[in-house]
Amino acid sequence: MRILLVEDEPNLGAVIQQSLSREKYIVDWVQDGLEAWDYLENPQIHYTLAILDWLLPGLSGIELCQRLRAQHNALPILMLTAKDRMEDKVIGLDAGADDYLVKPFVMAELRARLRALQRRSPQLRPQQLQVGNLRLDYGTATVSIQTAGGDRQVIPLTAKEFQLLEYFMQHPNQILKREQLMNQVWEIQADPTSNVVPAQMRLLRRKLAEYGCPQLLETVYGLGYRLNLPHVQK
Repeated sequence: MRILLVEDEPNLGAVIQQSLSREKYIVDWVQDGLEAWDYLENPQIHYTLAILDWLLPGLSGIELCQRLRAQHNALPILMLTAKDRMEDKVIGLDAGADDYLVKPFVMAELRARLRALQRRSPQLRPQQLQVGNLRLDYGTATVSIQTAGGDRQVIPLTAKEFQLLEYFMQHPNQILKREQLMNQVWEIQADPTSNVVPAQMRLLRRKLAEYGCPQLLETVYGLGYRLNLPHVQK
């Protein structure tokens, strides 16, 4: 899941980003409403959820909500604010927010609200993703493989390995270019000229090979990479 976090309090924004990144979310964090709108309008980036602070420089969280809904954009939105009056909650929900979290809050509640938004938002991902004998479970942020004996064994993946494999499982048998992987799996602030994609692919392949899938991810030379379903072991 890729989340746009718009929070102008540096300490709070950093804590939220770090906490969600540990849960294997891809988090783009910005501190200005106008910059956030540029991100939302970027056709190469597809967000599955937005966390918006109410009071922001440039455009407020309310204005961002209103702009999105005016375009009939159903992106799920969680609003963060210090405003705790019922009247303010009504304003936020009427502007198009799907949920409302009052500061200060604990990170466990924020993560729980994100999971709840995911469950009740049909445009978001299902609770599990099955490709061949691989199963990705969003509730536990794990990927498991079915063994020859019929049991399931969890493959220990880093956050980036999980995010990368998730994207391949969402696009089986499709050739994915390096630039596409950078746009969809790495945060916007990542260095697009670095060798990070092939380096991460090597690590992920090595991990999959240790668990019986040595040829699952194929390099299509000159084009990109592909999750090759005929090579998934049954």
